[in-house]
Amino acid sequence: MVYKLLAVNIDGALLQSNGRISKTTKEAIEYVQSKGAAICLVTSRNYQFSKKVAKALKGPIMIVTANGAFVGTSINKPLFVKKIAENTTLDIVKLLEGADCRIKVNFEESEVSARINIPENMLGKAIMYVNEPKTYTQHYVDSISEYLQKKPNTPLSIEATFNSQKEQRDLKHVLKNMFSDITITEEENGVTVIGPEQISKWKGILYLAEHLQITKKEMIAIGTSKTDLEMVLGAGMGVAMGNGDKEVKRRADWIARSNDDDGFAYTVKELFRKQYQLTFLEKLNLLK
Repeated sequence: MVYKLLAVNIDGALLQSNGRISKTTKEAIEYVQSKGAAICLVTSRNYQFSKKVAKALKGPIMIVTANGAFVGTSINKPLFVKKIAENTTLDIVKLLEGADCRIKVNFEESEVSARINIPENMLGKAIMYVNEPKTYTQHYVDSISEYLQKKPNTPLSIEATFNSQKEQRDLKHVLKNMFSDITITEEENGVTVIGPEQISKWKGILYLAEHLQITKKEMIAIGTSKTDLEMVLGAGMGVAMGNGDKEVKRRADWIARSNDDDGFAYTVKELFRKQYQLTFLEKLNLLK
């Protein structure tokens, strides 16, 4: 099979446990690109985090971020964007503020978090990433709902980090009953990600694939968590990392080594080793 798109979850697959990208992983990305295949980074995290990771790699890198709420290469050139409505955002934040959780509201160019023992010099800071033309601002406020009432906006996602699994489950149940225009995803470490309705990592990948005229069979998807299961099952080759969820590993086509054992790099080099460059195959009329 000829693979034209590699989609990989950032956390637990592309990144090591220390949050870094190994030299062998960077080399593997370049190797896949040399074959002519497209690279897509997938995550539930915010746009700026995804963009920072993409910039650490060479060549054109697509991103599917905020669980599929944003698809593209940059804020200025999105292929797909879907956001949570203003009123829904405010109502959800008010509800979460009454729970025992930490809240973060993610926009493309900024995020708003509740102030929790934050030093004075950190209360409102701007982070300039290398080669970034724009500034990424983090706002720390006493009340996120009051902030949104003064500055209403439509975020890509809302993150709530709970200390109690029971409260996390209870709030998810309440949110499902109260709002019909959102998607709720439970991540590891007590994090619940709330996004606009009818989005997912896999749907974001499919939107990108349609744009690139790539079929499901021509994709490799590498994941770790339960939120990656849909893309691992849907792609022509579904890969689970050795450090991943048991269910994902049970149902994957291929189980890689762990992220700390260069599982990503070893796997993609094996899967693309016998594949000729796509441009060469096109010249021979071997691609449909």
